Amino acid sequence: MGGKKEGGGGGGNTQRRDLLLKIQEEAQGKWKDGKTFECNAPAEGEEAKPKFFGNFPYPYMNGLLHLGHAFSLSKLEFAAAYHRLKGENVLFPQGFHCTGMPIKACADKLKREISLYGCPPVYPEEEEKKEEVKVEEVKLEPGKKKGKKSKAAAKQGRGATQYEILEKSGIPTDEIPQFQESLHWLNYFPPLAKRDIEAMGCGVDWRRSFITTDVNPYYDSFVRWQFWKLKELGKVIKDKRHAVYSPLDGQPCADHDRATGEGVGPQEYTLIKMKVLEFPGKLEALAPQEGKVFMLAATLRPETMYGQTNAWVLPDGDYGVYEGLNGEIYIISKHAARNLSYQDQTPEFGKPKCVLNVKGHDLMGVPLKSPLGERYDRIYVLPLLTVSLSKGTGVVTSVPSDSPDDYMGLSDLKKKAKLREKFNIKDEHVLPYEVVPVLTIPEFGDAAAEKVCAMLKIQSQNDKVKLEEAKKMTYLKGFTEGVMTVGKYAGQKVQDAKPLIKKELLESGDAIVYFEPEKQVMSRSGDECVVALTDQWYLLYGEEKWLEKTRKALDNMSVFEMEENRNLFQHTLGWMRQWACSRSFGLGTLMPWDEQYLIESLSDSTVYMAYYTVAHILQKGEMYGTDQSAVAPEDMTPKVWDYIFVDGDLPETNISKETLDKMKAEFNYWYPFDLRVSGKDLIQNHLTFCLYNHTAIFPEEKWPQGMRCNGHLLLNNDKMSKSTGNFKTLSEAIFEYSADAMRFALADAGDGIDDANFVHDTANAAILRLTREMDWMDEVLNTSPATRTGDHTFADKVFLSAISLWFKKAVKAYEIMLFREAIKCGFYELQAARDEYRYQCGAEGMNADVLRLFCEVQVKLLTPICPHTCEHLWSKVLKKDGFVVNSGLPDQGEPDMILYQSGRFIEGVVSNVRSLIQKAEAPPKKKKKGPVAAKMKVTAVQLTVSSEYSGWRKVALEALSKMFNEGEGTFPDTATFESLILGAMEANEETKTLTKKDLKMLVLPFAKFTRDKAKDMGADVLSTKSIVDEEAVLNENLKYICRALKAENISIVSASSNADSGEEAYPGSPSVNLTKVEDPPLEKKVEELSVNN
Repeated sequence: MGGKKEGGGGGGNTQRRDLLLKIQEEAQGKWKDGKTFECNAPAEGEEAKPKFFGNFPYPYMNGLLHLGHAFSLSKLEFAAAYHRLKGENVLFPQGFHCTGMPIKACADKLKREISLYGCPPVYPEEEEKKEEVKVEEVKLEPGKKKGKKSKAAAKQGRGATQYEILEKSGIPTDEIPQFQESLHWLNYFPPLAKRDIEAMGCGVDWRRSFITTDVNPYYDSFVRWQFWKLKELGKVIKDKRHAVYSPLDGQPCADHDRATGEGVGPQEYTLIKMKVLEFPGKLEALAPQEGKVFMLAATLRPETMYGQTNAWVLPDGDYGVYEGLNGEIYIISKHAARNLSYQDQTPEFGKPKCVLNVKGHDLMGVPLKSPLGERYDRIYVLPLLTVSLSKGTGVVTSVPSDSPDDYMGLSDLKKKAKLREKFNIKDEHVLPYEVVPVLTIPEFGDAAAEKVCAMLKIQSQNDKVKLEEAKKMTYLKGFTEGVMTVGKYAGQKVQDAKPLIKKELLESGDAIVYFEPEKQVMSRSGDECVVALTDQWYLLYGEEKWLEKTRKALDNMSVFEMEENRNLFQHTLGWMRQWACSRSFGLGTLMPWDEQYLIESLSDSTVYMAYYTVAHILQKGEMYGTDQSAVAPEDMTPKVWDYIFVDGDLPETNISKETLDKMKAEFNYWYPFDLRVSGKDLIQNHLTFCLYNHTAIFPEEKWPQGMRCNGHLLLNNDKMSKSTGNFKTLSEAIFEYSADAMRFALADAGDGIDDANFVHDTANAAILRLTREMDWMDEVLNTSPATRTGDHTFADKVFLSAISLWFKKAVKAYEIMLFREAIKCGFYELQAARDEYRYQCGAEGMNADVLRLFCEVQVKLLTPICPHTCEHLWSKVLKKDGFVVNSGLPDQGEPDMILYQSGRFIEGVVSNVRSLIQKAEAPPKKKKKGPVAAKMKVTAVQLTVSSEYSGWRKVALEALSKMFNEGEGTFPDTATFESLILGAMEANEETKTLTKKDLKMLVLPFAKFTRDKAKDMGADVLSTKSIVDEEAVLNENLKYICRALKAENISIVSASSNADSGEEAYPGSPSVNLTKVEDPPLEKKVEELSVNN
């Protein structure tokens, strides 16, 4: 392939990429013809092979799959491929999710656009400008943080329409109008997703694929059974609860229904009702309602209201006067009124009635009566420039004893007459009001805000950074450690008094419970969500006994050595409580006992892994469930499902017992599943729901065995985004790089829970690496084999040890799903070992048997990552029968580490001596004055070896040996590790005189390097004596060393017989003595040559 452009993605000559695509197509055709990935439970009497059942959350079908999907999916694909390669019976099924609002919201949005703008649409310029402003306002509204944008509609940026989104997805314009109907999405995208997953080379048993919703009658029946079981078990109740709610959709908005704000829940506040005592200026119209007009302030700390000295509003803020219940009038922000109206706190649900619009300026100096104000009969409304209208009510209580913001705001008004004058605040509204102690906090006393502001030298309310620090110092400490000093609960801890005081305020009618989303939530339908009190069905997550069982399931479940994932699960179990599982609109399955509701999209997707085990029998390989010839959907009654999944009694049914028992056998063979792969963001909902539902419905032996979560995928170090163009669909990536090169880059992208990075250059380089490896293997095995046979040389034995070592490490990495590490050990390190072996063998050539073993091991270790290339090598180059993907993974035995270390020792010596020779023979630097130094030539090399460590190195190794946990391959944490090393030096007579510089620059670096080596290679490297007979190994390889260094006179001596040269030597690092002579200039050499001739 000489002359072809290296790589293939990104334009230019693409012959290498095209070759991989051709090989890819051939391999996939063979797998399909051979039904390689179709798997079944063993027949009765047939010996059962070890099984592996892995699954991946079915992707949502409102667009094409992209590289982010492929990254998470690849974790399952690589794991499944590895277990298949080992010879296990592997089940990897894949369904597609269509439940919920996203598809319906997209279809409805398109329908609105076409009705407004035509098809193809013509957008008025002013509409685009309005949309631009609207989006910008949402982004910049004070107090709100931008939510995570997870899908195409949220990523389009300014003014993107549904029509444009579909157009950018590559859908022909004449087909776009069909997407006004939800059903068309279900028919269009799942087959394309299947196409792309197949093109990726995933080993999916497609007979078991399905789509969700009642479009598939079998899956619909399964979900109905699941909820009947939950209801029978008392896990579902109907009640009125506060939930994040989309007014446009008219129903609660769960995570999957959100464009932004995934994971955001309701935040509860107490609204303090502060009675308006006088009605100046614009408020005069409210005077007839005296006694029933209140300003409502939202607080999380109602117990501090004893210390209220005033109320704050935003001077330029827009406020409204709204009708409340029982003839009451509330002065609050529009944001709060909208939320409150959905919580049964206004006359009409969802329709706040504003009777008067006012500005913050209109409220300045208005006198109020605070419910718990014992010190002051009346307080006044004052200005504060940091009040947010998008959080709470826009009216804020002021408790300067414990709030640094309030303390500095009140202090500024007291000290600055011009500030009072600016906002028409009279002296009597401010000057008489002093701090009212409410609680005492250890360290800060009973006026914490004043003390902390003085400590931090805060000058005014504009010192935002220091004020934030002050709040951190006082807020939590006041709640957890504070003690009440006023009221009937004086002497009690604040955290104990708070709920009691809150209860009394609510019962007396002096307060209202109020909720709003913790952060801004935007539904996929495009409106900002509120919190509503809704009547619906709830799953009782968090119930004590259910939680206990689920914690047990988590404790027994593998997280593949990623304990941070287990911690995230534990945290989620700690806060998760009842979950609204019903919706009024969208796509999905009807609640079986209350068909006015649908089951929401995160609740119909918790135990469907069990459905995979029988889907192929029911659906006969057709994902929509339209082939009903095997079993009629109506015959799949709850009792039939019970028989299959929970060992229920044999039901009366039209289904044959043979079919029932076949389904039951499939379930019992494959369940529990061994692995579920997902992004880490699903721990906070879907994955934890999965655990809960399994522990409720199935016996303990069927609970999940393992879950492995990964981070999100960056593309070339940036977030993927259609609006910026940094985005790739799965089909685009496969075409640009080939499936195998893309898979290689996905494996190399990252293994942990942090975000990974798909790099174009890695994928492009993989094209070259894979095709060059194919060329090389074909050449050495079949074309012009410059190889030898016979007994193994030292180089052969070292290479065989390297093969065994990197095979063992790659297999370990595959076992714990560290695929980047598997690529490192099973490809990069193995390739490096091969290259060293080739160089060491030189003109003698490589051993043919060793080479063939290397090629077979390399192909096997690369198969889970690059199966198409390996399938080609297996059949066309290695000339093997069958498929490499299920060919087995024979053990390569334990590596001979002494041999391996001997090889590394030789290479280390050659590298070090070569560097010293080059330095010694380098041309001398020119001097400004004086004669130029003569150039030197090395004529002899003496290597002095030592078989034992001495001095500080020996002390360090002895300390390392004592602290190494060989069974787990671990050392103490860094601080303990350094302390033990330094302590060992201090305790030894020979080393305690080492300087701090020696300890820092010599001892600790050596100790850390050796520690890391021990983790990788084992305890042998901690021996104070060399595990390698260095003198013998050097002598055995002297011929190679001379060739590599282009030197003839090399001698090896032992430090024990060469006291002068042995001081610098220690195991693994011989001392080097170079004999040098002047190397005469070229002219002199020519002159001497002429004389001699």
